[in-house]
Amino acid sequence: MPYSNPEKPGKLKVLWKITRPHTLTASFIPVFIGTSLSLGYTPWHKLLFGAMLISCLLIQIATNLFNEYYDFKRGLDTIDSIGIGGAIVREGFRPQTVLRLALGCYGVSILFGIYICVHSSWWLALIGLVGMLIGYLYTGGPLPIAYTPLGEIFAGLLMGTFFILISFFIQTGYVNEKSILVSIPTGILVGAINMANNIRDLDGDKDSGRKTIAILLGHEHAAFVLGAMFATAYLWVMGLVIRGLVNPWLLIVFLSIPKAVQATKGFIGKNRPSQMMPAVRYTAQTNTMFGLLLCISLYFTQILPYFN
Repeated sequence: MPYSNPEKPGKLKVLWKITRPHTLTASFIPVFIGTSLSLGYTPWHKLLFGAMLISCLLIQIATNLFNEYYDFKRGLDTIDSIGIGGAIVREGFRPQTVLRLALGCYGVSILFGIYICVHSSWWLALIGLVGMLIGYLYTGGPLPIAYTPLGEIFAGLLMGTFFILISFFIQTGYVNEKSILVSIPTGILVGAINMANNIRDLDGDKDSGRKTIAILLGHEHAAFVLGAMFATAYLWVMGLVIRGLVNPWLLIVFLSIPKAVQATKGFIGKNRPSQMMPAVRYTAQTNTMFGLLLCISLYFTQILPYFN
């Protein structure tokens, strides 16, 4: 059986691995961005920030665990699969254990969500439940989102744009034009992480019946679209600066462009998943660097007059 020997040593290390830690910046960076942006409007509510950060991380970890469980159940994950946690097919974890861990993450995130709602708005409970449903349906249910061309859109909106806007809202009590516009490039880059994974997994996903954007476009065109997504994120920030909606200091996000270039070039001329793994990492690193630089610039321009 592929999941025999559940007592295999190193479980804590395996548990950490199946959270797919290299992807978790897609959830905590948006929380930092939304909170940093709010500092120009209200004092920092540290406990709300902490609750939001933990809740978002748990939702993404649960989504990753659902991915691990359902990809195994559908026969997508094998011992030779690239880019998976591998807890079931390699490390002897029972599938039901992975599923229970995912549901446990959701349960704990609900507790933090209740705290957030008590101190902000109960409308967030509905938004949070919808977000968790999307996380489950990404690979679960009769027609998983990951099997359709909508994966990048849902990932970008939920873990990019919405996480930023909710983080801003729980601090300020409202959402404004600036917060919406600033959230867009991060949403694009979170979607780019999803696109990079789908380009890497294109052949295997095609055999399993998926219809991702990468499959519909083909490898070369998908890599071009990935590059266009990067370009759009940077040009969006430049447009906000030109319109005078944000401080020119936000242009320091351009320091992350070399990573975006590496990510795009890393898919050109490659046809094996193992060859494309560096490009996938560079894509995640682009999101991380872009997000951190955006946080830094927002923080200083919001609270220090010298930068305004």
